[in-house]
Formats: sequence, structure tokens, C-alpha cells
Amino acid sequence: MRYHDYPQLPLAITTMSDATPELPSLDSFLEEKSFKSRYVLITGEITHRVANDTTRRLLALSAESDAPINVLISTPGGHVESGDMIHDVVQFINCKVNMIGTGWVASAGVHIYLSVPRERRFVLKNTRFLIHQPTGGAGGQASDIAIQAREIVKMRERIAATIAQETGNPLEKVLTDIDRDYWMTADEAIAYGLASRKIIHSSELG
Repeated sequence: MRYHDYPQLPLAITTMSDATPELPSLDSFLEEKSFKSRYVLITGEITHRVANDTTRRLLALSAESDAPINVLISTPGGHVESGDMIHDVVQFINCKVNMIGTGWVASAGVHIYLSVPRERRFVLKNTRFLIHQPTGGAGGQASDIAIQAREIVKMRERIAATIAQETGNPLEKVLTDIDRDYWMTADEAIAYGLASRKIIHSSELG
């Protein structure tokens, strides 16, 4: 007897009751947990995508409750205007925001970090800070290069003014400090006025 002469056996049919329920992915599980705990993470380069994702979370959490939001930030900086977007939305929403520096907070990341009053700017013990002037890659016609150069100067003055206002340092000092890379430890950042105090545990957020 050939193979195809055997009687065909009925196929096994899996019903919904027999099927193993689909487990949520790790990403969705962590998203739900972080949302419920009112934590927002800002990590990596500051880009349009990061700004979009961060501001959507801030707006959603603000709509959910007036309870404080805790932002953990560790970034080398990035696109200035994307940093501006996060900075401005932090001040736009109704609920208070705590900024917690960890890893390193640099460049546009410092601008985001300074979006809240000093008493709500916390830092974990091994964090480093970096302030410096904005950079740009001007190209094209001479007139366009001149325009871009003027815009960079205006941006530098605006960033310096924000740092001066939020740290209590004279504008002249800040302009001098950001002329080159200016690194600070957690303790140095507190002394400079960037951060209010070091914390080790979340219970210290009050």
C-alpha cells in the first residue's frame, strides 16, 4: 500500500480555550510599570524622536494625575531645539517634575535638567555634568554661513542666560565657563548651582 492510500487522519484543531494565552512583551510590561510609577527616562542623544516620546509621556502623565513626575536623565546632549521642546513642556504641564541626574548630563541635557526649580533638581552620586557652548557645521554660500554663525552666537547667549538664571552665577562667569568643555562632579554641580543635593534612594525625593 502506498503512502497516499492510507486513510487521512483528522487535523488537530486548537480551540481558544486550549491555546496558551499570549504573554505581554517585556517592553510593554516595563512601559506600564514606569507609567504607573510616574517615572520618565531620558537617555541617549537628544533627538526629535526622543523629544516627541518624552513630551507625549509628560502630557499623558499630567492628564492622568497632578502627582509629581520623576524624570531620570542621562544624556550626552544633542539637538538644541529638541532639548528646548522638552524643557518648555516640563514647564507647561500642571504637575511638578523632579529631575534626577544619573550617569552624565551634558550639553542640551543640562538645558532639560534646568527646566525645574533648583530644589527639585537631584543628582545620584556618580553623575557628571558638562556645560559648553553650542556647535554647528555651517556650509553653503558665504551669506548663509554668516547667518548660521549669528544664530549660533544667539543660541550661545540664550543658553548661558538660562544657566546663569537657574544657577545664580553671573552671566559673565557662565559665558567664560562654557567657552570650553566644563566638567563637574555631582558635588561640583551642587556647588555651581546646577543641582540641589545628592540622593541615593528614591525615598529621599520626598
